[in-house]
Amino acid sequence: MKLQQLRYAVEVFRRNLNVSEAADALFTSQPGVSKQIRLLEDELGAQIFIRSGKRIVAVTKAGQAILETAELILRHVQNIKKISAKFSDTQSGMLTIAATHSVLRFRLPETVAAFAKAFPDVQITLKQGSPDEIAEMVLTGEVDLAIGQDVPETTAELSRLSCGAWNYILLMPRTHPLAQKNVFTLNDLADLPLLTYSFAFDDGAVATRAFNRARLAWHTVFLSNDSEVLKQYIRLGLGVGLLDSATYQQDADSDLVAINVQYLFEPCEYKILLRNDTLICSYTYDFIQHVEPNLNRERVNKLMYSPAVEDFSI
Repeated sequence: MKLQQLRYAVEVFRRNLNVSEAADALFTSQPGVSKQIRLLEDELGAQIFIRSGKRIVAVTKAGQAILETAELILRHVQNIKKISAKFSDTQSGMLTIAATHSVLRFRLPETVAAFAKAFPDVQITLKQGSPDEIAEMVLTGEVDLAIGQDVPETTAELSRLSCGAWNYILLMPRTHPLAQKNVFTLNDLADLPLLTYSFAFDDGAVATRAFNRARLAWHTVFLSNDSEVLKQYIRLGLGVGLLDSATYQQDADSDLVAINVQYLFEPCEYKILLRNDTLICSYTYDFIQHVEPNLNRERVNKLMYSPAVEDFSI
C-alpha cells in the first residue's frame, strides 16, 4: 500500500468520481490513476468503487470506510509535514542539554556562549549527570541531547555521535613521590589509591575494560563525578587522581602534576547522544555543529538515519 494510491482514490472521490478531473488535479494521467486504484483494491482485497464499463459510478460500503480512513491518514501526513517545517525553520524555542561534569565545566562554556549569541531567542537549560544518567535523560525525553564520556553502549534507541577525543591523566601534588615518574603501567595504577569518577569503573567503561583485559584489580579510595571536588581531595593527599585531561588547568592547578596515561587505555571519545526517533530542529543541528564543526546537518542525518526510500510505502 502506498500513500500515492490513497491520494488517487481520495481525489477521485473528492472530484465526484470523475477520474479525468482527479488526474488533472494530481498532474498525472487518467490511466495511471485508474491503474493505481485497481492495484490498491487488489492488495486490500476489497472493491472501493463500483464501475460501469470504464466509468466509476459509485462507492461501495467498504470503499466508504476505506476512503474515510485514507483521508484521515493523508491529513496526518500533512500535519507531519507542517511539524517538520516548523522544526526546520524556527530560530527560537528551548534546548535542554545534559552532560557529565567535565564536559559542562571545561568543554561547553565557550560553545554555549557562542551558540547563545547566535540564537538569542533559544532558551538553553543545562543538566548534569553521570553517563548512565544523561543517557536515561535522553531516552525519557527529559533532554534533547546529552554529551559525555564513557556513555553506555547497550541502548539501541540512542545514536552516539563522536565529538572529540578525551584522555586519561594521573593527577597528583608536585610533592608526591611519583611526580617525576614519566611512564606508568597498569600494574603501577593497580597499586595506587585512586580518586576518580564514580562511573570510571562501571561495566563497559574504558578503565574497566583495560584492567579486566590485564586481569588486574583496582583500588579506589574516593569517587565523585565533580572534577573540582576530586582535585581538592588529591591536594589533601588522599591518593592519585585518574581524571579527564580537560580538567587540568595549568594556572589554577599549578600545584598539581598531570601525567598522560592514555596509552594504557583504548581511544576515548566524547559522544553526543540523541534518540534515534527524534525530530531534530534547525537550531539543534547548529548547536551540534558548535560542539563539533564536522557534524553538520548532512553528516548528522547520515550517521543517525538510514537513507530514505521514496516509494511512499506505509
